[in-house]
Amino acid sequence: MKFALLFSGSALSVFAFGQGATTQGQTSPFSRTLELFVGDVGDNTVKRFDTSSGAYLGTFVSSGDAGLNGPMGLIFSEGQLVVVNQNFGSDFGEILRFDGRTGMFLGKLVSSSDRGAPFAPQGIVQGAPGDRFYVADIGTLGNTCDSQGNIKEYGESGAFLGNLDRRNFTPAFYPRGVVFGPDGLLYVAARGCPISTNPDDALIAYVLRFNPFSRKFVNVFASNKTVPELHRPEGLVFDSEGNLWITSFRNNSDPNDTDKILKLSGRTGRLLDSIPLWTTGNPRATAQAILFGPDGKLFIPIAGAAPETTGQVRRCDTKTKQCDVIVPANSMGGPLQSPWFLIFRNSDPATLSYKGR
Repeated sequence: MKFALLFSGSALSVFAFGQGATTQGQTSPFSRTLELFVGDVGDNTVKRFDTSSGAYLGTFVSSGDAGLNGPMGLIFSEGQLVVVNQNFGSDFGEILRFDGRTGMFLGKLVSSSDRGAPFAPQGIVQGAPGDRFYVADIGTLGNTCDSQGNIKEYGESGAFLGNLDRRNFTPAFYPRGVVFGPDGLLYVAARGCPISTNPDDALIAYVLRFNPFSRKFVNVFASNKTVPELHRPEGLVFDSEGNLWITSFRNNSDPNDTDKILKLSGRTGRLLDSIPLWTTGNPRATAQAILFGPDGKLFIPIAGAAPETTGQVRRCDTKTKQCDVIVPANSMGGPLQSPWFLIFRNSDPATLSYKGR
C-alpha cells in the first residue's frame, strides 16, 4: 500500500523541450565535478550527474544498501548524505546516513524499530533550533484515512522529539514536503487523503506554516481555495527573491487542466506564475519534487509511466520559462527509472537553496 500511495495521481508522458548534453560516464567519487544527486524510486538507488551537462556519473548509493527501498527526501548534513527511506513493504520508514564523498553506509539516524519512527516519510529538512531534522510523514498507517500524518521532529543524533503541534489546523493532515522559508518558519505541503476514493480529496492542497521554536501551527499560507490551480502538492522551494515554487498535479476531472510548477508570492501566497509540464492535447508529464541549482535554474525530475519522458531531469529558466532536458528519458538511454527527490552537495539542508558557485 505504501508503494501504491507514491504513484497516486501520477501518470506521465511527453512534452517537447530542447535536448541538453546526455553523455554518460563514470568518475571517481572524489571528482571536483559539480554534482546533482537524484533518488530513483524505480530501482531504489541514489544516482549522480554532472550538473552542467547532465552526464551520468554512476550510482552513488546502490539498491539495497542498508536496506534502501524507497528513497525519498535527500539532504547533505555535516558531510553526510541523509536519505529518507520509505522502506516499502515494512510498517515503518527510516532515515539513513551515507558518507558524502564515497556513498559508504554510516548508520541509521532513525531505524524503523525506533520510537517515533515515521510510517510513510517523504520530505526532510534540517534547521533551527538545534539543527533538528523535520520529516513529513504522510500517514495512513493501517490503510485508513483516519490515521493522519505528522511532521516528525528528531534531534541531531536521531532521537525522536515529538510531532509538531497541528491541533489548531482542523482539516485532515497528510503532509508531503517541507522547507524552511526566508521568515524562519517551516513551510509544509499537504494534500487530501491519498487513499481516499472521494474525488474531491484529490483536489485538496495546503501550504501550512509552523513555528519551529514553539513547534506550533501558525496559519494556512495558501490552499486550493486561494490558489485554485494548486492540487496534491509535494516539492516546494523558495527562489532568491523570496517567492515560493511548488509542484501541482492537474485536476483529473478537468480535461483542460495540466500539471504545473506554480510560483506563489512569498509575502501573500497568491499565484504569480507557472511553468506547465505539458500542454493540453499532448501526453501528460508530472513531477514530485523540485530544486534550485546553479545560476538560479530550477531542476525538475520527471517520474511516472510514459516512456517518452519518464526519467528526465529538466533544467528551467524561471524568467523565460524555457527548459532543457539535461538527463534524457529512460527510453532514450537515460539511467533514471523513476526520479523523485534531488539534492546538490551545496544545497542548504534547511532552505534547500543552492549555496555554491
